Amino acid sequence: MIASFLSMIVVLIIYFISNRTMLSVELLSEKDAFDSYNYSSIDENVFSQLDNVSNNENNLENQISNCSEWYIEIPKIGLKAEISNGTDQETLNSFVGHFDETTLWEGNIGLAAHNRGYNVNYFNRLKELETGDEIIYIYQGNSRKYKVNYAEVIKETDWENLKATTDNRITLITCVEDKPELRRCVQAIEIKEE
Repeated sequence: MIASFLSMIVVLIIYFISNRTMLSVELLSEKDAFDSYNYSSIDENVFSQLDNVSNNENNLENQISNCSEWYIEIPKIGLKAEISNGTDQETLNSFVGHFDETTLWEGNIGLAAHNRGYNVNYFNRLKELETGDEIIYIYQGNSRKYKVNYAEVIKETDWENLKATTDNRITLITCVEDKPELRRCVQAIEIKEE
């Protein structure tokens, strides 16, 4: 019985030793394959993908910064707001809206915004503007200053103030409280730098 027990132990020892040797051989062959693999192609692919990710992040940052490069600022009423194209409800719920029919830089720029009752009411203090107050308009990194020369209540059907002009001006339009047939219109002419 002791002899069979000892022989079983010897068989187990031989089994473990042989398996360990086979495992070592397999590990060594995998290590050799690992060491001989050409990683330069992986590096190029990885770096190319990293460059693409970096470029996408830069493009996104540029889009964000470009978005923030279109805004209006009115120091007197503490307004600084981003502008987006269009005057539909969705646009005005987040931005000062640009009337598509008007220019973006040269001539008469038309803008609209809510003044009460919405999450964003950028023109809520527009009625405080008077002749001589300053308006700053930024578009694609260019800045232009305007001086208010007109602040009146007009009919909602009066689009005269949004017509094209040969001089540079900015026209701001918003509703009049409890008078849906009227609009508040503020217009300013470019301040010429001397």
